[in-house]
Amino acid sequence: MTNLLSCQAARNIPGRKTDVSDSAWLAQLGAHGLLRASFVPAEPVRRLRDLTRARTIATQDRSREVQRLEKFLESSGIKLSATVTDLMGVSARAMLEALVHGERDPQKLASLARGVMKKKIPELVEALTGRFEEHHAFLVRMHLDRYDSLTASIDSLTARIEEAMLPFRTERALLETIPGVSTLVADVVIAETGADMATFETPGRLASWAGVSPGANESAGRVKSTHTRHGDSYLKGALGQAALNIARHPKGTYLGARYRHIAARRGRMKAIVATEHAILAAIWQMFTNGVIYDDVGEKFFIQQNPIKAKNNAIKRLHELGYNVTLTPTQNATDTAA
Repeated sequence: MTNLLSCQAARNIPGRKTDVSDSAWLAQLGAHGLLRASFVPAEPVRRLRDLTRARTIATQDRSREVQRLEKFLESSGIKLSATVTDLMGVSARAMLEALVHGERDPQKLASLARGVMKKKIPELVEALTGRFEEHHAFLVRMHLDRYDSLTASIDSLTARIEEAMLPFRTERALLETIPGVSTLVADVVIAETGADMATFETPGRLASWAGVSPGANESAGRVKSTHTRHGDSYLKGALGQAALNIARHPKGTYLGARYRHIAARRGRMKAIVATEHAILAAIWQMFTNGVIYDDVGEKFFIQQNPIKAKNNAIKRLHELGYNVTLTPTQNATDTAA
């Protein structure tokens, strides 16, 4: 057989899979068509996938480098990260460069602040008072050079990805209509799925392959576990970024309302996974039908069950110590109807 067989599919079929007869048993399953083929996209998609994965790894390495730098600065008494939001921002970077080049006066270092950071000069003076010596300057220079090197690699990879993304401009434009989905997230989704939903018969198949569907480990009517499978870690990471963007997104979108609706009952982590699942379902529909994302709005859950929404609102007011008398308006009457 020319296709690669799915190990997950083989695991779900009863039979000998752990003895000496493994290979013969798997060959017999494959000969009878009982195993599904693994998803292997076309060569252009595989090249794009290599690039986006390399960029993801480089971005993670750069974040770790900033964390190492922050920890090392604290060992010298420099608490710069307690005052600035971005340790690699314009103001903080200028202060670090001055430290490396020999400046030790906290007042002069704090005067390098730019923009809104000028309001924090007293706090910066305190944060920049420490035991910074030549030894620290050498290692900080090394961390900054690594950060710059990784930034140059990320920029180079991004330029190469833009070239490889030319055949998928339409698909990326469709993905960017989804709230919370940035260009970087869209690149990863296209690279990992190939933007071809013919491989996945239903949205559920796509979500299961990606690892954002609840598990179904059940025996004798008792559910043992609902943990998600491992799935595609790069795709799950990108969907997680989109879901977190939605969680912080201003009100007004269906996905944001869905996240808050689930988070209130089952917690933030389950709400994040459910939001990832909803995003993938929308992606499947968009790629299959070639349409842009159509947001039904944040009032979707209220319109589905207005009586329940009304009772919940009354209950919350009662808990705050209010007695409520309701007078329905025309809009409320239309919604209930």
